[in-house]
Amino acid sequence: MNIFRSSASASRRFVALVAVGSVLAVSGCSATADAGETDGVTITFSSYNYGTAGAAGEGTQLLLDRFAELHPDITVVPEAVPVADVLTKTKTAVAAGIAPDVVQLGYSKLAEGLETLPIQSIEEIAGEEWADHAEGINQALIATGAREGVAYALPYTVSIPAIFYNADLFRGAGLDPDSPPTSIEEVAAVAEAITESGHYGVYFGAVDSGKSDYLTQSVINSAGGSIVSENGEITLDSAEAIAGLTALQDLTEAGLQPAVEVGDALAAFSSGELGMFVITTAVQGTISAEAEGNFELRSAAFPTFSDQAARPTHSGASLVVLSEDEAKQQAAWEFVKFMTSKEGYTMITENIGYLPLRADLATDPEYLAGYFEENTLLLPALDQLATVAPYLSFPSSKANQATVLFQDNAVSPIVLRDADVKATLTETADRIRDLVGAP
Repeated sequence: MNIFRSSASASRRFVALVAVGSVLAVSGCSATADAGETDGVTITFSSYNYGTAGAAGEGTQLLLDRFAELHPDITVVPEAVPVADVLTKTKTAVAAGIAPDVVQLGYSKLAEGLETLPIQSIEEIAGEEWADHAEGINQALIATGAREGVAYALPYTVSIPAIFYNADLFRGAGLDPDSPPTSIEEVAAVAEAITESGHYGVYFGAVDSGKSDYLTQSVINSAGGSIVSENGEITLDSAEAIAGLTALQDLTEAGLQPAVEVGDALAAFSSGELGMFVITTAVQGTISAEAEGNFELRSAAFPTFSDQAARPTHSGASLVVLSEDEAKQQAAWEFVKFMTSKEGYTMITENIGYLPLRADLATDPEYLAGYFEENTLLLPALDQLATVAPYLSFPSSKANQATVLFQDNAVSPIVLRDADVKATLTETADRIRDLVGAP
């Protein structure tokens, strides 16, 4: 999500300018190294985290710096691209013959990317190294990037939504910060108390500026529904989906949730004016820095929306390789292998705030055991990651178009305004059925 606001250093801005200025020339060059060798190879990396201000951009730069230390023979030229534009800009680059070699591709765009981009099988590029490297990585996430049993993507920056809350505002409203809400009904009750004390109550980041529907899906899943059935039917207008989004709209109409974009909600939470912020754990690094010295920041698991357990899904991105040049592919594999290694995932968690995607890292004293002893904000989400619901995509090569349509035409007017929930979801579902050719 591109919702980070702090300033980057002058040197990092210089690096970004050099990368942008040279990317067309670099990405159009052919490697001269022999196949299977990486000495002297230059690859391009398109990333929506790179170049952003705050923890995401700074953490990505640290990863690039560390890779350069380990692999001085490989030059990685990063390209900054807005999260909402990753797929369209990559398609344009492919058509122009200047496609990036490695892309950070959001999960809301991966399904369409696999249909419309020349994504290479990362499993086949890795060859004999694949099995050992993939062992220990969350297998449900690897499966998300697989087709016909072959992996085309590796999970890179992944998170699930959680409740971040201002413990000081809880106390000011006469609430116990040691007992955060666990259900949507309790969320509403806490939000009402905080609102009555003169602050904003809660904000669910469903209206995502990156046009991702991870939080929308988390709400619908937890209400007992889904946006797509197991046999490919569009089900975002089911009774369960209507109930889930109605619950969010009720918060807005009751004055417990501000009718603003997610960036404004982030600003309100960071300034201490919003009691609860239900958002991806990817913002943990940014909001922690904003809260330090201003208010006590805590977190809780994603709430239930029915009598069943909460079923949040994941947001974030995978890494995919587009290059068809064998030398570039091998260099790209070394890069992807590092970014998804124990060290890479540890750096991502410590410096950005995404969840560690190798389960043993959280308890390994060599990696993240010490971090989680001191930093507890990610623990509720880490517990839910073990049973995370799979991210679902609309079928066909127009999956991302359908997601954007869903977010813009249904979620935004329902959550932020007073659109009729059932009628809006039914109309949008019918439009998506026509778009993707699904029942």
